[in-house]
Amino acid sequence: MPTSSLRYRFRQAFRVPAKDAFTWCTDFVPEDRRLLRPNVRRSVRRISSDALILTDQRTVAGRRQRISRLVRIDPGSMSWTNTHLNGPFVHSQYWYRIVPDGPRRSHLEFEGFRLLHHERTFSPREVDRLAEQEQRSDAQLWRDTLAPALERDLRPAPRR
Repeated sequence: MPTSSLRYRFRQAFRVPAKDAFTWCTDFVPEDRRLLRPNVRRSVRRISSDALILTDQRTVAGRRQRISRLVRIDPGSMSWTNTHLNGPFVHSQYWYRIVPDGPRRSHLEFEGFRLLHHERTFSPREVDRLAEQEQRSDAQLWRDTLAPALERDLRPAPRR
């Protein structure tokens, strides 16, 4: 089965301090699934202070699907990686880093390295098109769902 390597990247701005954004992004809990897909059950197994396994379970077309990812967290560089251990994108990796943009703003730098297994060999042009689709989809998830949730959760309480 041929495999293509899709590489893509994007940035997402946040109206919160970098340290707060990093803490929010790396505080992995089972309830995170509500932001992504409500029909997913997630478990989080801490391996060490800087490593954990995320396992998501869901039913797709009547079949149970289980995807596990190894997440490594580097607080010093405010970055983390996410490596698929199984599932349709096995061995794909995603790299995230939070960068300060002043005292009250920051941004996410994201790089995706998705391995796509398929029935036939794709042309370089098809691979580029697929990578663009993944970039748009992942960037939209951060822009429309994750960044607003992060900013909402970290918004200072109103003064009285």
